[in-house]
Amino acid sequence: MKQLCIDRNAVSAIVITHFHADHFGGIPFFILDAQFFSKRREPLTIVGPVGLAECYERVMETAFPGSSKATQKFALQLVEVPAGGSAEIENATVHAYQAIHGPADGPYLSVRIETEGRAVAYTGDTEWTPGLILASREADLFIAEAYFWDKEVATHLSLHTIEENLDRLSPKRLILTHMSDDMLDHPDRDKYECAVDGMVVAIA
Repeated sequence: MKQLCIDRNAVSAIVITHFHADHFGGIPFFILDAQFFSKRREPLTIVGPVGLAECYERVMETAFPGSSKATQKFALQLVEVPAGGSAEIENATVHAYQAIHGPADGPYLSVRIETEGRAVAYTGDTEWTPGLILASREADLFIAEAYFWDKEVATHLSLHTIEENLDRLSPKRLILTHMSDDMLDHPDRDKYECAVDGMVVAIA
């Protein structure tokens, strides 16, 4: 974010789908940057699965012992939302759906964020589940993991599965992310819009 000159203080809310390090491990660095470098003063909201408060303290203490108890100069709100539930944050609504990405108690979510008449959906990490249809239906943007091309494995989606269900998912725009070497090296990847670092997405 620094390299791309992104104003971190302009980020008012962060939505977390689950607590694996590649999805949650950047939080301590964002918080420490807000405290000591970007000098944040505006409130920050983090929305995530049930257990967010406990996992936030754990990840902060793992990364920087003592940091979870440090006094901050900005208000931090941790909002927990269960699968099947919704949370209101500022002028947006976050809808949470059950994802399947490991042990049943996870917790793992797919999300749909609605604001100003627009909807953005994100699979998180998950194998196929009908809840993805509810999350993505008529979404202005659907961000979907495509870990493999056609290999079906527990806990992750393949591009083949997305293609088989695309009519039911019915997003207005699809962007693929979270790709393994199998997908990154596959020619079919070029048929789709794929996420890259620093990508700016405008929703008409």
